[in-house]
This record gives sequence, C-alpha cells and structure tokens, in this order.
Amino acid sequence: MGQKEEHVDKLVDDHAEEGLPFVENLLLDVRYAFRGLRKSPAFTVVALLTLMLGIGANVVVFGVLNAVLLHPLDVSDPQSLYQIRHKPWMSGRLLTTSYPAFEDFRQRNTTFSGMAAINGYSDAELSWRNAVMEVSGDEVTGNYFDLLGVQPEVGRFFHAADEHGPDSAPYVVLSDSLWRSALHADREVVGATVELNKEPFTVLGVAPARFHGTERFVWPDYWMPIMNEDQVKAGSDSLHSRASVAVTVIGRLKPGVTPQQATENLNVIAAELAKEYPETDEGLSLRLIHPGLYGDDGDVIRGFLLSVTVLALLVLAAACANLATLFAARAADRSRELALRVALGSSRRRLVRQLLTEALMVSLMGGAAGLVSANLLLGVLNRWHSPYGHLAVSVDARVYLAGLGLTLGSALLFGMVPARQAWQSSPLQMMKSGPMDSIHLRRFALRDLLLGAQIAICTLLVTASLVAVRGMVRALHAPLGFQPQGAMLADLDLSQGGQAGDVALVKMKAMIEAARNIPGVTAAGTVSRTPMTGGMHGIPIFRPGTTEFKLNNAVLAPYVFTMSPGYLDAADIRLLGGREVSWQDTTKTPDVAIVNETFARKMWVHTPAIGQRFILWGKLTEVVGVAEDGKYHDLQESPQAVVYLPLSQSEDSRAVFVVRSRLAPNEMAAALERTLSGIEPDVPITVQSWPDAMAGELFPARAATVALGVMGLLAAMLAVTGIFGMAAYSVSRRMKELGIRVALGARKTQVISAAVGRPMVLLGVGSVLGLLAGIFASRLLGQIVYQANPSDPAVLGGAVLTMALLGMAASAIPAGRALAVDPSKLMREE
Repeated sequence: MGQKEEHVDKLVDDHAEEGLPFVENLLLDVRYAFRGLRKSPAFTVVALLTLMLGIGANVVVFGVLNAVLLHPLDVSDPQSLYQIRHKPWMSGRLLTTSYPAFEDFRQRNTTFSGMAAINGYSDAELSWRNAVMEVSGDEVTGNYFDLLGVQPEVGRFFHAADEHGPDSAPYVVLSDSLWRSALHADREVVGATVELNKEPFTVLGVAPARFHGTERFVWPDYWMPIMNEDQVKAGSDSLHSRASVAVTVIGRLKPGVTPQQATENLNVIAAELAKEYPETDEGLSLRLIHPGLYGDDGDVIRGFLLSVTVLALLVLAAACANLATLFAARAADRSRELALRVALGSSRRRLVRQLLTEALMVSLMGGAAGLVSANLLLGVLNRWHSPYGHLAVSVDARVYLAGLGLTLGSALLFGMVPARQAWQSSPLQMMKSGPMDSIHLRRFALRDLLLGAQIAICTLLVTASLVAVRGMVRALHAPLGFQPQGAMLADLDLSQGGQAGDVALVKMKAMIEAARNIPGVTAAGTVSRTPMTGGMHGIPIFRPGTTEFKLNNAVLAPYVFTMSPGYLDAADIRLLGGREVSWQDTTKTPDVAIVNETFARKMWVHTPAIGQRFILWGKLTEVVGVAEDGKYHDLQESPQAVVYLPLSQSEDSRAVFVVRSRLAPNEMAAALERTLSGIEPDVPITVQSWPDAMAGELFPARAATVALGVMGLLAAMLAVTGIFGMAAYSVSRRMKELGIRVALGARKTQVISAAVGRPMVLLGVGSVLGLLAGIFASRLLGQIVYQANPSDPAVLGGAVLTMALLGMAASAIPAGRALAVDPSKLMREE
C-alpha cells in the first residue's frame, strides 16, 4: 500500500505542477529524486561510490596534468621564453654550451631581446650563525631575474650592473622554501653575510614563493652570480674555457620573431664559431624548446600524462556504463509506475526530465565526493618529495571546472539510458507482466551492449596494469653492467676542506683503506660520478698521430669517469681483460685507462684493445684493461663508449665512495659515515644506499605501476559490480521460469546456464575485445611503461585468468540463489 500511495502522491504532483514556474518544477523533481534514492540505499551507495572513484581518479590525473603541462611557468610572458638545445634528441637537463660561446651567442644574435646562462648543477655548504646545511642551486648571469620578469618577495635581486668580472659579485638570493624551512623566515638574514663553502656571500633577497626557476621539478635553494662560481668551485675555469660545456642558455624572443627565424640565426652563429674555434666549437645545429620539463624529457612526460589521462577517462567510461546498466534495471523495475503515470496524463517529456534529474542528483553527489577525495590526494602529492623532484599541484579553477564537466557529462551519459527507455516504451506493454519480461530478457538489449563495453574497457585496463607490472620487473632486472644492491655511496668533496692535489690524494687513499677495514666490507673504491647520475660526456677522443685537434677529427665522444683501485670490484663491474688501475699509475708514469666493450669495438673493431693508444685531453693514453658495458645515463640508452681514468693521474678532489658490504644498509651507513668523518671531520658527507640513489631512474616505472595498478583495481571492481548486477537482475526477473525448470527436472548446469549464461557470454566477448584493444594500444602503453608488450604471454594469460576469476566471483551469489530456488514456495506465493 505504501508504494501505491507514493505513486498516487507523484501523480498528484504531476497535475499540480502544471503552470508552475520552472524553478518550482525543478525543486519538485529534486525532492522526488531524493525521496526515491533514500528508499533504495544499497543502489544509492553503489552508484555514489562508483562515481566517486571514477570522477576522483580523473580529477587527480587532470590536477597533475594541469600543474605540469597546462600551468605556465611563473615568469613574465612564458610563451616567448625558450631554451636552446642541440638538435639531436637528448634526455635530461643537459648543459648547452661553454660560457664564452654563450657570450658570443648573446652578442651576435639579432632575434632575442635577452639571453641568460644557467648552471643548474651548483651545490654548496651554507653556513649562517650556528646553522650548517647542504644546499643546491643555480649559478646564473646577472640579467637572469630581469629576463624572467620576476620580483623579489623580500629584499632585491642582483642585476647585470652588479657584475664587473670574475669574483666581483659575492651575492646570493635565497628561495622562499629555504628561507622559511631552514632560516625560519628570519628577515635579518637579508643583507647579512652567509658562507657558501666557507666563502662569504651577501644575501640580497628572497625569491617569491611561487617561483622555482625554469624547471618544474628541480627547485633551487639559491641563485648566485655565475661570475663568482670559482668561490664555490675551487679551480673551475669554465668562465674562460671554451672546452667546458658549463651552461644552459635561455632567451626571450623579440616581438614578431618566430622560433624558426631565431633557430636559423643561432645556427648561423654556431657555424661561424666552429670556423673560428675548430678545436672546441662543434657547430652543431641548434633548436628551441620551452623550458620546464627536463629538456627533451618533456616529450616523455607529456606522452606519459596524456596516455594516463586517456586510461583514466576509460575508467570513467566504464563507471558510466556500469551506472547506465543499474539505472536501466531500476527503470525496468519501475515500469508499472511509469506506465501508470503516462496512462493518467503525465507527458513522456516529464518522465524523461524526472529520470535525468535523478541521474544528475546522483552524479552531483558522487562528483562532489570525488572532488573532495581528489583534493585530499592532490594535497598529499603536493607535500611529497618524489625521487623525480618537486611538483607544485594545486586545485585551481581549471581543476574545479574539469570536475564539474566530468560530473555533468557522466550524468548525461548514464542518465540517457533510462530516459530513452521511458521515451520509447509503451504504457500497455509496461503494465503487462510475466511472459513479456522473459521474452525481453532473451532479446539482445542495450544493457547487454553496455555490459559488454564495460567488460572490454575493464579488460583493457587490467591488461594495462599487468603490462606495467611486467615493465617494473624488467626495469628492476635490466642488465646495468653494475650491481647497486648491497652497495653504499658516500659523496664528499675534499676541496671544501681546502685540500687538493697530492694532499687530497693521500687523504682519499687513507679513507678508502679505512672503509675497507670496516667489518663486513668486501670492496671499496671511489668514482667521480656513479652511473645514472651524470658524468663527463662527449669528451673528444683522437687517434695517435693527430695534430689538429678539431672536433671534426674526433673518432669518439665517450663518457669519462675517474676511479680509484677497487671501484670495479665495489661496483661489481666485470673486468673482461687486462688489469685494474693501481696507485702506481701516477702523474710521473705513462697515462693509462680502462675502456668498455663498446669503446674498444668502435675504436679498433676486432683488434684487441689491450695495449692500444688514443689521445684524450692532449695526452697519449694506453689501454690497460677492458670492462663490460653498462648503463650510464638511462635504462633506454643504446650502448655507450666509456673511459675509466686512474684517480692517481687526475686532480679530482671530489669523489663518490662505493662500498660493498654484507651489513644491513642502516648499519653500514652509520659505520661508513662515522669512519670517513673521523678522518675528515670538516667536509660534509652524504651517505645513502645505491638503490636509493637510483630511485629517480626507477621512479617512472614505479609511477606507471602505481597509476595503472590503481586503474586496474578500479576496473576490476567495476567489472565485478557490473557482472553481479546483470546476473542478479536476470535471476530476480526469471525466478518463476527457473522454478518451473527445476520442477521439470532441469540439471544444475542447465539452471546455472539459464541464470547467469548471458553475463558469462558477455564476459567472454568483452574480454576478447579488451585483449585485442590492449594489443592495438601498445603504442599508447609504450608512452607509460618501460618496454611495454601487451602481447606478452604472461600478460595475456594473467588478464584472461583475472577476468575469469572476477566473472566467477561476481556470478557466484546469483548462481547460488538460482540453484536454491524452491518451486513449491514460488507457486504458493503466486
């Protein structure tokens, strides 16, 4: 009686609302929608959770995409700001040219209103009062802040007029983050003198909180004039050496100048410099890109985020298909109510509006919940310091508009299905019961198409998540040519303690020996930079007998590392032939080197490399050993040539200690720091495990695994609810038929087939289509996953098994209900 009274109340409302204003009609629809949703709590909760997850996932992805790709750098007129790069695609924040060459480009170009040089690899020990901290920052030309159009938060910036040659501008500008976190926003620091590597610098000001330089992920702690880099890098000659590629160049185009015109102008200058300085300037073609995304890595980052966005939209599409199926089933259950309303004079347009209002209410509530959850998650991401760097993510108006658009779009997508049913239905047919329901269930319906599409999308997303897991496994087990597991790194620079030359070498030998004597240590050595963290690259190699050391005469341009005896063992790099470097290789003995397989093959093809000679930095160098190949910049790189030089034949006072031991990482870290600090207490030492140091390189693979794993989990949940909903609805509508089948002696398999056969068929068809879609989407997945291969048998088998298990789990309860049907009880109820 209660349901009939509700129908009558609604019919009264239908007639009473005639002639009412639109707003009052809408309020009546909203009131009735809330009343209906309140009477179906299970349906409402499932619908809200589905939408919250689908919309929330999309808002999170869009928030990150907005922060990385859509939000411009916090500088004046960012569209006219460009970074100069070499024409070949190169990964990372690579330096562009030498400082003298930068000055030539700045003076000779006719297309830029201004150019600035940046060395983004500066680091120092900052001391103020009793506080000492390790900081990193940018060394920049005096016009840097003026070129970017940035205003200080406190104090002032330095300018070009403050520079009068090398060591003429001992000034520093602090970042807002360093000023607040380390110096507690103390305004007295502005105008005060601080020490960078024990050299005095005057703090001129503090940068605004939203300004982080010209890279989105690398936030400098400070900015200092590049003219004073010798104060923090003792012995540096990069301001005068054309052979030292020390700066990245940015510039602002003049009004009306196109990037193509500027590129042509730069290439003409590069060709002129190659003729004037053939020994140092290569004359490589240049191009322009917008700064901010690790140089050319922006292509990779852009592809990753756009591809993840596509997959997130697929999650929402699956959620909408799921809800459309649920709303269609709900509308079918309300068919008598809707038919009665039409028969008594309610217009079809009125019914459609009511159903769309109900869908809109569900969507708005689910969207609001999704936006709140996304806001919380984006806040966590904003505070998280990832191995890839910082990222400022904020929920701005663009993100809110995207959330609102997704919410309204979702309501339209799943709300049109029941609205279409109501519009096309016949009141007489809807008021009938029994055989018509069974006949309808045997026909191909829109609900079947929706469930099939949902399963196909879910299978695609499950496949993508398994591809990401396989990619992560490949990344973790990729042949590196060295073994990070079980090794600790200790980074130090003896020049900060005022030591160089033979004094620094003696101290380093003592520290290596002390590290080897730590209980549990099996090998120890030093290297100038560990693989995957940079190193000197592109150093020209010449054949013996070369007299003109022009870059065009170079035969190779390898990585060059300086190492001590014991490094190869500590890094677990196999020596394939010859001998290790030794302490007997000194500046008074012939120069020697160890090369890797690629160097030997490219230089001498099939001739044995041991005993061969080449010219490096003007010195005739003999090969005394050949080491195995490895990875030196990233996992995707092709084999690279490498030269290892003896530490005892160089003047490098900065080194990374590599210590291999059987101790736990935390025990080894404490013992190593204690041992090295005991020998050199005045030099800051940074100790970490080698796997932790490589976290940035593995971060993309881990991020892909987490992102696609979450989407795969959401897809699995949607698949379960979709299959369960279809199977449960089918069983509930066919209980009489199933009872008759049981009464007539149908076997259990026949009953199960009749009850859940259709969802299982749709599961099979949808899964096949999803697997095919995954294979065709290999290019899309390749933008996200390291060595993506959707055709991998393990991936295909895992996806098939996962979908089969999800199907069985989702249909178990409806199948059990069908098997438990009691014909006699059904007949008594009838």
